[in-house]
Amino acid sequence: MSLYPPGAAQYELSLTRLIDAPRSKVFRAWTEPELLAQWWGPNGMSTPVCEMQLWVGGLFRTVMQAPDGTEYPNQGVFLEIVAPERIVFTDAFGPGWVPSNRAFMTVVVTFEDVQGKTRYTARAWHWNATDCLAHEEMGFHRGWGESLDRLVDLVIHKMPGG
Repeated sequence: MSLYPPGAAQYELSLTRLIDAPRSKVFRAWTEPELLAQWWGPNGMSTPVCEMQLWVGGLFRTVMQAPDGTEYPNQGVFLEIVAPERIVFTDAFGPGWVPSNRAFMTVVVTFEDVQGKTRYTARAWHWNATDCLAHEEMGFHRGWGESLDRLVDLVIHKMPGG
């Protein structure tokens, strides 16, 4: 018997927000590299590198850059893409399903339609308690929250259409 509700991971960090924009628009901001690069990362970070091969097994790679020039590369593959409902990617593998040197997390992002708005939920599933705690101490909630603030600003104020 599991201690966790169906669909929950044991070592999960998550955030949810209702966004006043249609989910097709929020999904686009997640799946078009030139849009994702505008909001990906916490305040003060830029994302000069954003590559996506939007298919199962396709590359998802970003490089965030801090104001001091420090770079934070991330690479993985997409496990599931269901437009405009869900995106799942992991750093456990690279392109060609080659195992990574160190798996840290799998990310599940859902976009639920709520009367024309989007209930956005991002879940970071970790392999163990140590990685989950490390991610929390790195500032998961602040960093992903600031990134989400930037996403909301983009879809509400800067992106045309729905």
